Amino acid sequence: MIAVTRAATVLLRTVDAPSRNVGAHHGYFRSLVNTFEKAQGLTTFHNSCDCAVVSRTTFDLLVVGDANPDVIVSGSPRHPEFGQREQLVPAAGLVLGGSGAITAYGAARLGLRTAFAGRVGDDPAGTFVLDALRSGGVDVSACVVDPAVPTAMTVVLVDGDDRAILTAAGCLDRLAATDVPPALLERAAHVHVSSYFLQPLLAQGLAGLFGMARAAGASTSLDTNDDPAGRWAGLADVLPVTDVLLPNENEAFAIARAVSDAGAGAGTGMDVTLGGADRDDADLERAVKELAAHGTLPVVKRGAHGALAFADGELIEVPARPATVVDAVGAGDSFNAGLLAALLRGLPLSRSMSVAVTCGTLSTRAAGGTAAQPTWEEATS
Repeated sequence: MIAVTRAATVLLRTVDAPSRNVGAHHGYFRSLVNTFEKAQGLTTFHNSCDCAVVSRTTFDLLVVGDANPDVIVSGSPRHPEFGQREQLVPAAGLVLGGSGAITAYGAARLGLRTAFAGRVGDDPAGTFVLDALRSGGVDVSACVVDPAVPTAMTVVLVDGDDRAILTAAGCLDRLAATDVPPALLERAAHVHVSSYFLQPLLAQGLAGLFGMARAAGASTSLDTNDDPAGRWAGLADVLPVTDVLLPNENEAFAIARAVSDAGAGAGTGMDVTLGGADRDDADLERAVKELAAHGTLPVVKRGAHGALAFADGELIEVPARPATVVDAVGAGDSFNAGLLAALLRGLPLSRSMSVAVTCGTLSTRAAGGTAAQPTWEEATS
């Protein structure tokens, strides 16, 4: 469990500043939670996934973000030929895509009561997305169906363990923080947001949305994903209200440099190296320290190198699992789902990271982001 009451969360942050680690001191946090539950007459219960949540909640997890069909093209040539040349590929498929949708689907498979708030078009692609989420046990009653703008679409060209991603944003850039009903925030134990840079209206209101969620007693997490514009702007105000930040390595460097350059006053003032091939583990350590100094717990996805976090002044590293990769699309989103499911169950941060790495790894067993996502039993066996 990450957050139960706003009062307990505030006290945890006071004790555990500046990193505000939500997992490393779970035992102490649990005692604080018990104290406040007794004082306020709150009761907890354990649902089918054994997540301890306050009885006010309907959902363990609310995901706000992107959802779209993915057309996965496996064995794509590095340089497709134009001039109306037809090239054959080994396989292709239509699957549920979008970082937020894949995270929500994976969380539901892991046993969390999960809701998704996003925006789709009033078209066959939107119907496909909503039906896919419902089939995975995700509540989509808060999704907005936009009659004016089509559903986003993505084509993923897969070449081994690398991929190129082509996205038509459709109605993604129309999703706003105001699309999320306040009553839904009141009913969620944790709020996760995905694809910050693909949804500029949501990005503009995200600090306020997270503030409302935390005022209601929820905790928060963010996976920005890539910034197609390469500017990485606007996060200096968001990180202080983000309990857990979930970038990959490249994103961690880019965000650290951006918030350091923004001079928000909370940073370390260190030079955060973004350089390419000569970047090393010491550079990554500096980057995660910069992120933590801005008031968030950074948990960095490192692919074949596992995962790394910085909490309570210490680096926590978890190794990767061996894998025969069929398709890595959505592996980071499955990592997100695993980490949140483990933290919400009260596992320590290092153990939660191990579960997350396992979830990300197992998701690569099949094409697409959701087909091979594990159950809780598979992720912890």
